[in-house]
Amino acid sequence: MGFKAKICVGFCLFVATLLISATITLGSSESNQEMMICKMKCEQTIGIDQEDEKPRCIKSCEKYHKEKGKWEREGDRGQRGDTSGSERGWGNDRQQRYSDNPYVFEDQHFTARLETEQGNVRVLQKFSDRSELFNGIEKYRASFLEAEPQTFIVPNYRDAEALIFVANGQGTITLIERDSRQSHNIKRGDLFHVPAGITVYLTNTDNNERLVLANILHSVSVPGDLQIFSVGGGDPESSFFNAFSHEVIEAAFNVDRESAQKLIGQQKQQQDIFKKATKEQIRSLAGEDKGRLWPFGDRKETSRHTSIYKNKPSVANENGILHEVDSKDFPDLQDINVAVSFFNITRGSMAGPFYNTKATQVLMILNGVGRFEMACPHLSEQTTRTHTGEINPRYEQVSSELRHGTVVVIPVGHPVVIEASGEQNLEVIGFGLNSDENEWFPLAGRENVLSRWEDEALELTFGFPAQEVKRVIQKQNQKLFFKGPARRGRASG
Repeated sequence: MGFKAKICVGFCLFVATLLISATITLGSSESNQEMMICKMKCEQTIGIDQEDEKPRCIKSCEKYHKEKGKWEREGDRGQRGDTSGSERGWGNDRQQRYSDNPYVFEDQHFTARLETEQGNVRVLQKFSDRSELFNGIEKYRASFLEAEPQTFIVPNYRDAEALIFVANGQGTITLIERDSRQSHNIKRGDLFHVPAGITVYLTNTDNNERLVLANILHSVSVPGDLQIFSVGGGDPESSFFNAFSHEVIEAAFNVDRESAQKLIGQQKQQQDIFKKATKEQIRSLAGEDKGRLWPFGDRKETSRHTSIYKNKPSVANENGILHEVDSKDFPDLQDINVAVSFFNITRGSMAGPFYNTKATQVLMILNGVGRFEMACPHLSEQTTRTHTGEINPRYEQVSSELRHGTVVVIPVGHPVVIEASGEQNLEVIGFGLNSDENEWFPLAGRENVLSRWEDEALELTFGFPAQEVKRVIQKQNQKLFFKGPARRGRASG
């Protein structure tokens, strides 16, 4: 058994050496030759007594080549590696950047977008298109919508459930359900659920502020594919009515050709889903929350919204505030299996390390500048198998700068830290996907997981007397939010 273990460990080191050697020799521009050389060395170097290792070696070459090519094509701007000491900073050019960080999404990863003078929509690429690591959340998409003051967004519906968070501004949202029309005034901090197939339109009712929405979409048809359906607002082809013949439209509405043209031809004059509205139109669309039942409807009005600020903060201290909403607080969240967390991290402070037990967390940066660090077993090239077939994990640091519009995916169980720069607070909305029965556990500070271990477990794990370990893990008396490295440095200086 000892001999087999040596062969296995030697094999893993050998494959890593092949990949590194091929990379140095050829560079990223000759990736096909790189894979060929890697396979060739598998054939030439592995001995007869290790013949069964050749398929594994070749498979490792192919997997490495596939993942490396995908990340390089996407032009990743994330970072990996040690950024301690003098190179730590916000936008420091000396920090080394790598192209193999699939956890960070920036502007170039928003593959569907519409930008106009009155507003814009940006939809993030499929998570599973970025990496196979995200196959478990392939039904979800993330998006931002921004509308200028006094702007109307034309009615539309999607083949997806939508969870909307109001990151900035105020407005009115109107839903057309089967037997009612419901309008609700929305403001910063509000959460709104729009079911699939329900027609919705939005109005930014403010005279000065931009309306900014951060959204999670849950597809109900093809996983991760989204389709928007609209009767107009863009060019003539943007109305689904234009897909039908004139005769069908005339018969459906019982009108003549000239009248039908008002439905299918009006887009030629105003080619935009974002419309500048007059003050009178804004006043009419806004007003108090209201619902209207159709003449023969007796369905009760449904509340599809709440506020992230409805309950007291889950955690609050001088270093930050955490607000949380789950399906117990807002039953609509059960439909899309999502929980919501809003972090407001004081400048120079940090949240974590912590981890989630069952939810994959999608963090969307709303305001401020910061940085995150995460312990990741997936990217490490040092993982080896023992002679018993078990995995000895090696964890690698994944890190990146954070700014408005950055999206970060934190997989289940991955310890993470979110830091705010020393200049301003960092605001982050977190959507916990597949959140049923999820819990988050702090790894430092008050109520951290380690503080609940038995003394013997501490001694056997860390190799020091339990009391010495406790002095370390119990020193921090705050929960979740702490002074970050920047503030600690200033205090000690």
